[in-house]
Amino acid sequence: MTTLIFVHGACVRDAEWWWAQMTQPLADLGIAGVAVPLPSCGETGAELGDLYADVDACREAIAVAEGPVVLCGHSYGGMVITEAGADDRVTQLLYVTSVMPNAGQSQAELIGSEPAPWLQPGEDGTVGVDPDMIREFFLQDCDETTTEQAVARLTRQSLTPFTQPPRQIAWQQKPTTYFVCTEDLATPADVQRRRVKEETRLVEFTAGHHPFLSRPHEFAHSLAAAIEHV
Repeated sequence: MTTLIFVHGACVRDAEWWWAQMTQPLADLGIAGVAVPLPSCGETGAELGDLYADVDACREAIAVAEGPVVLCGHSYGGMVITEAGADDRVTQLLYVTSVMPNAGQSQAELIGSEPAPWLQPGEDGTVGVDPDMIREFFLQDCDETTTEQAVARLTRQSLTPFTQPPRQIAWQQKPTTYFVCTEDLATPADVQRRRVKEETRLVEFTAGHHPFLSRPHEFAHSLAAAIEHV
């Protein structure tokens, strides 16, 4: 059985919750689903880690996974899978409304020096997000219950990972698919399309920034189709 390992985006905690609606639909399609808690978001201890600590957490999940491994990186999670995907057990990469860094590129460099209006940097070296803007731009196509549960899981994250480049670029060697979420108000579809590298398969999916929350069953089928295509 293929194992799909999910790496979530920035400034959220409780990794399993973000992926919970996907677990059964994927299992019905013969795919095991696992979510990675990120040290940089404080999910593994009191000390906030950096990008490379997040990569190590992903590698730990890869090491214990059964069968072939596929990595799915959402938003900031794309930075993590770019390096972690170099592991020999990883067969392919799936990027979801994410960045695809090249050698030497950090997320801060790729998205621009000016912080997005929903970001709330702190003097303590962390960053958070504005809950109302998250509702409006990131969760607009989710139901009210899911939206409020998601907002309750927002957290402050270390700023350090956004300044660090991945040390290996797995998408250059592994089959890769990029999911453009066409209703994403935070990262418009045209911006996403410009991020897709040559020889990367592009799939357009009608959803906002969090397709695994707003359309989990349909998204599970789209992920399974991408995995089967390779």
